Amino acid sequence: MSAFLIKPARFDDLESLNDLMFELHDEHHHQSPEFFKTAEEIEQEKSIARYLDDPECLVFVAAIDETIIGFVSGHFCELISTVSKPVLMGSIDELYVVPEYRKQGVAKQLIDRMETMFLDYGVQQMFVEVWDFNQTAMSLYGKHGFGHHIHWLRKTLSR
Repeated sequence: MSAFLIKPARFDDLESLNDLMFELHDEHHHQSPEFFKTAEEIEQEKSIARYLDDPECLVFVAAIDETIIGFVSGHFCELISTVSKPVLMGSIDELYVVPEYRKQGVAKQLIDRMETMFLDYGVQQMFVEVWDFNQTAMSLYGKHGFGHHIHWLRKTLSR
């Protein structure tokens, strides 16, 4: 594998980032079509461009030369709840690596870069939402020290 570089995303990366976001949502839809909209539907509603405009949002890309092979997006904010103490939290919102570059440390380095930036901003805890069907992601985040926090349970109702 060629060496890859992790760097902050730029506005001229937007076309590649939108393509990767499409692939991410397309994979989710194909793995669980009963829950996920199609990538085409999501593309109309959600753009990674808003992350590049917001100072509380971060986007990093993994690139080989000028080709983007993966990205991570996230944000940080103070989590305020009626039941828990306030805490400055960082969230990984999306993480995607092109299939042919998976299992080569790209995702790990993207997560590490996000964690380092969160620490620089004074973030005390990180969280990520992972669907139960995505055992590869569950394993990746588990190896990174993430543990269960809140269990969301789902039941389909029928008569």
